[in-house]
Amino acid sequence: EAAGKVDEYARGMVTGGTMFEELGFYYVGPVDGHNLDHLLPVLKNLRDDKEAGPVLLHCVTEKGHGYQPAEASADKYHGVTKFDVVTGKQEKPKSNAPSYTSVFAQALIAEAEADDRIIAITAAMPGGTGIDKLLMQRNNAIRVMTFAGGMATEGYKPFAAIYSTFLQRAYDQVVHDIAIQSLPVRFAIDRAGYVGADGSTHCGAFDLPYLCTLPGFVVMASSDEAELMHMTATAAAIDDRPSALRYPRGEGIGVEMPAKGKVLEIGKGRIIREGTAVALLSLGARLQECLKAADALTAMGHSTTVADARFAKPLDHDMIRRLAREHEVLVTIEEGSVGGFAAHVLQFLANEGLLESGLKVRVITMPDRFLEQDKPETQYEQAGMKASHLVATALAALGRADEANPAVLAELA
Repeated sequence: EAAGKVDEYARGMVTGGTMFEELGFYYVGPVDGHNLDHLLPVLKNLRDDKEAGPVLLHCVTEKGHGYQPAEASADKYHGVTKFDVVTGKQEKPKSNAPSYTSVFAQALIAEAEADDRIIAITAAMPGGTGIDKLLMQRNNAIRVMTFAGGMATEGYKPFAAIYSTFLQRAYDQVVHDIAIQSLPVRFAIDRAGYVGADGSTHCGAFDLPYLCTLPGFVVMASSDEAELMHMTATAAAIDDRPSALRYPRGEGIGVEMPAKGKVLEIGKGRIIREGTAVALLSLGARLQECLKAADALTAMGHSTTVADARFAKPLDHDMIRRLAREHEVLVTIEEGSVGGFAAHVLQFLANEGLLESGLKVRVITMPDRFLEQDKPETQYEQAGMKASHLVATALAALGRADEANPAVLAELA
């Protein structure tokens, strides 16, 4: 026993055994992970010890350690853009439009001021989701919680603000604790789509496929910052089932903002521009690319309709029927992986027999690969989700691929 105590103290276990020891691990630590003179010998000893069995080496490190600008930064240089190594100053382009995250925060504050049952929830990341702005409102601070389903059963209106990639880690809870019980929890899904400097680990590609399959869910995607305000108000008004609203990282497009969002009709999209030959059906923030593509196609003599689906679930069946019956080509586009919005649209078209009368359907989703960290615009170019790609896709479906003028497409890109 005495020898065992000496061994424990030598390995830094000044409080005796740990949970890891009880599980059968040979625990070593804590060790200063920044001190290589201490860390490397420990690693070599553990490597050479053939009888140690499973080992858990506990290293203590600090994010940003050793680089003063990172140490002084609140986010420790998490998801940075290009920066000057000497000064640490990041190259962040200025925008006249607010970020989607800040728009959501302001929209939620407006809803919370009108309804004291609204609760803001975030997985320990108030800054990244905009919930910190709600915290700064003194009257709302006590309503920032860390749970959702239980509060929904008691008549409160929880908004769970979370990144798309973080929500997928809790999919089992979403199914069992929320969907099966049809609880009115509202998921505000930030970082939907490509995320630039945040890289592939934070790329919101899969929330549409994994939420649209759940019975009873309402799933919305905002095409601009004003639509995000309306969808926040809509989510606040939904009291009989779970709902989700998704929006991208970065700034909006600079549209005029309402003082407060209006409640949208559930499952109803909108026609933005009328045409007769090609229909571009957008879900989410690729709508502006659709409008640019429509201008180019119309200039080529192919009258183009642009529609904003607004809802991935429930679908606007009437609008989809109309687009299918009145156009030769239907192109869908979404900032998500295969298996999402377009899959549900295609299933509806097939079951309605709308694919049997010559309609040509093309689908644009995120490609089946992870893209490396880059500027968002570069990522969308690599993914084939720009206006030039929409034009080329529509022309090919029309049998007019020869009209895809490289100069015109380059200008659209």
